[in-house]
Amino acid sequence: MEALEEIITLGEQRIGAVAAALKNSGARRVLDLGCGEGRLLGTLLQERSFEEIVGVDVSVLSLKRARDRLRVDRLPPMQQSRLKLFQGSLLYRDRRLAGYDAAAVVEVFDHLDPPRLAAFERVLFGFARPGTVVLTTPNAEYNANFVSLPAGEFRHRDHRFEWNREEFRAWCNGVAENFGYGVRYLPVGSEDDAAGPPTQMAIFERESPREPREKSS
Repeated sequence: MEALEEIITLGEQRIGAVAAALKNSGARRVLDLGCGEGRLLGTLLQERSFEEIVGVDVSVLSLKRARDRLRVDRLPPMQQSRLKLFQGSLLYRDRRLAGYDAAAVVEVFDHLDPPRLAAFERVLFGFARPGTVVLTTPNAEYNANFVSLPAGEFRHRDHRFEWNREEFRAWCNGVAENFGYGVRYLPVGSEDDAAGPPTQMAIFERESPREPREKSS
């Protein structure tokens, strides 16, 4: 995926767009869910308005790489106090995820098997319930523009799905309705007239303190 995106520096554009959305939300305490090697975390640490920055990943190895990449042990004490890293899953309720102003989910939920999306929705939007959620995912319609990507293949070998714009918006709109959020969409990367942007970004804002509506079985 990184090799495909290197030409247009989509990764950097995506991190910048997510960081800007988090800053514009007014958040002070933020989660990076599925933080990987810490690329977004490094950008967030440069913004003083974020008082607490938490990176969460299911992979212990990824968290070690994030710690090494960010040189956590060499950060000034004030910087160290702003950053936390811990292992966790997005499929199970975790009290450590509750009470944050905002959460970022950057190119993460497409690694989940579709039958597990309902659990992801409940954990993030039903239980953790941050005020803002910034979520990005590939736009499957744009894949044809990556000449090195064989037709019908996903951008990452571990992706379980990649949605077009209609599919992504249908899912986001359903989540927003079920859990008391509003949602808006922003493109990331250079847009193609027919296929749209390479990355889709949804920004959810919590609108209602009401209990989320459970889906019928």
